[in-house]
Amino acid sequence: QVQLVESGGGLVQAGDSLRLSCAVSGDTLSRYALAWFRQAPGKEREFVGAITWRSGATHYAVSLKGRFTISRDNAENTVYLQMNSLKLEDTAVYYCAADRFGLGYDSLNGYDAWGQGTQVTVSS
Repeated sequence: QVQLVESGGGLVQAGDSLRLSCAVSGDTLSRYALAWFRQAPGKEREFVGAITWRSGATHYAVSLKGRFTISRDNAENTVYLQMNSLKLEDTAVYYCAADRFGLGYDSLNGYDAWGQGTQVTVSS
């Protein structure tokens, strides 16, 4: 099973950009899909977007498409989440997740490995 370690969270102001990283180890990633989820205080964990490792194809939650971009670095086995024009409502713990079947669905149930999360706080 893969291990995932997120980093890059922090306190930013509304309108700023931030890039999160997820370092993945423990397995060959060619058949995996990696996703980002987030969980705001008092809310359920929600899908942000996913990338299929082999093809690099991405898809996103409709509400976030255009501001958030997911990419990967094959050499570093790392997935990134670039977040632009951050809003107060983007404040959440952001989690990286791995789907060994490579489907990249937007449901939590499709993922069998999770990172510990990284806090992103957007202030006004």
